[in-house]
Amino acid sequence: MLRQEIFEITDPERIRDLIRTHSWATLISHVPDRGMVVSHLPVLVEAGGPDGGSGDTLVLAGHLARTDADEHQLGAHDVVVVFQGPHGYISPVWYEETPHVPTWNFVVAHVHGRPEILGPERTYEVLTDTVDHFEDRFPEPWRLERVDAYAHRIAAAVTGFTLTAARVTAKAKLSQDEREEVVHRVADALTTDQPHAHPELARAMRDSRRQQ
Repeated sequence: MLRQEIFEITDPERIRDLIRTHSWATLISHVPDRGMVVSHLPVLVEAGGPDGGSGDTLVLAGHLARTDADEHQLGAHDVVVVFQGPHGYISPVWYEETPHVPTWNFVVAHVHGRPEILGPERTYEVLTDTVDHFEDRFPEPWRLERVDAYAHRIAAAVTGFTLTAARVTAKAKLSQDEREEVVHRVADALTTDQPHAHPELARAMRDSRRQQ
């Protein structure tokens, strides 16, 4: 990913927030004699990491079907995990000035490292944490323990892993190179009733402007 200082995210907690709020990730491996292998899966910030889920050391926890893990030869080599935050098309019309061309605003993080395969007990903990992560948004969360016997049975076909980040690159391209009034005009356009409306992206643009 092209590194541009104006768009670079370096705050570890901001990167963790991106992962926590956009946990559906893309796992990419290069497997010898097979080439590129790509899977999509939920990945969390590991609360039990060396910094308790905070600080400078980022640890991820995830799971995927054992057959997919075998395709990746998970644990045998380094991988990249990609997290995609809010993103969307930006029309030049919204700037209300020229010259401008269409662009795409986005927030993304790439986490590099070598996964560590977990045993059955820790894998089940990752499954439980994953369910809790998404269910906690409900007033009455559903818990995996409600189907404990069934869940343990199908968990045998799942591979859990943790990954301590060896390198993280994160980028928020949110019109930081535009004047403040232009940013607000574009953000306003993203909240109107039109084909490319994206209120979450508008919020990210406004938040980024406040952080500058």
